[in-house]
Amino acid sequence: MSSIGKMRGLARLADADGHFRMVALDQRPPMFEALAKARGVTKDDVRFEEVVAAKRLLVEALSPHCSSMLLDPNYAVPAAIDILPPRCGLIVTLEDHRTEETNGGRRSRVITNWSVDKIRALGADAVKVLAWYRPDADAAVVAHQKQFVRAIGDDCQRNDIPYVLELLVYPFAGTASHTADYVESPDKLPNLVIESVREFVKPEYGVDLLKLESPIAVAQLPDRGTGCREQVAQATFSIVGDLCREHGIPWVLLSGGAAKDKFELVLDYAYAAGASGFLAGRTIWLNAVQSNFPDLQKLEAALRTESVDVLSRLSALTKEKACTWSTRYPKGDSIAAEGDFAKAYAPARFEVSRGQANVASI
Repeated sequence: MSSIGKMRGLARLADADGHFRMVALDQRPPMFEALAKARGVTKDDVRFEEVVAAKRLLVEALSPHCSSMLLDPNYAVPAAIDILPPRCGLIVTLEDHRTEETNGGRRSRVITNWSVDKIRALGADAVKVLAWYRPDADAAVVAHQKQFVRAIGDDCQRNDIPYVLELLVYPFAGTASHTADYVESPDKLPNLVIESVREFVKPEYGVDLLKLESPIAVAQLPDRGTGCREQVAQATFSIVGDLCREHGIPWVLLSGGAAKDKFELVLDYAYAAGASGFLAGRTIWLNAVQSNFPDLQKLEAALRTESVDVLSRLSALTKEKACTWSTRYPKGDSIAAEGDFAKAYAPARFEVSRGQANVASI
């Protein structure tokens, strides 16, 4: 169920065809790593002003070619809010990239001094939260993550702003594959992704748009035309699509830094299962940053050619194959006189439910 305010926010994120063609620029550790690699230094040697300079160029070069952008408040917003085009939707990150790592799992937290209220006051169109999640984590960690997501959902409902939830599986601390990096977990199993989606499509969390990883590790995803293996993979994606469709939640794919051809394959499977677009970052801009920084002129040129080309290809595929999302606004059938709407409207009460517009009991 989505209120009018949430519907209008989601509409700002999509293009005129009802597709979400979104660029993620809120990355912090991945950006630190990219700039460090480009300069031949450690992450700790990357300066604030370097991150700001890179993110400003990314917004300037890519914003004309997407429907909306995801920015973080500590680097990207101060870097480029003044040049973000008015027609480009704005999603703002809430979660801190620093997490509490335990042997039983990973606990998320909000950026210090940041909140849903501030994101709404900023004029953003949506709130984005990454929740590292494994259904097989320690019970206390699972409970913490559920409450973390639920509390933010309550704040988004109170502020009448869309809630974009990103879910990522991760390797446990102490395992050979453990890393805190934003990379695809090498021991990810489809069931971990599916059960995560199954949990957070529940209405109690108030999620309006899901940003999901491929349920099958990208390296293991079969090419089209491979017969039985392809059918099994498509069935796995379809389970995710069915869960989202059942609860009326649109979903998009994150790129996770996958090579562009691999990400296009992920999108092809996802679109066949009902996904409505992408919210991708490193696949679009990582190579340009790593190959050209700190030469800002070369970086700008690479972004406007190489990165725009990748984004254009993803957009073309989306237009051809993605599921179209559309708004569902109340018709106001129960509004009979002046003042009725103003009296009745509240974010949690004037809602669109199962395609039927209604004013909930007051």
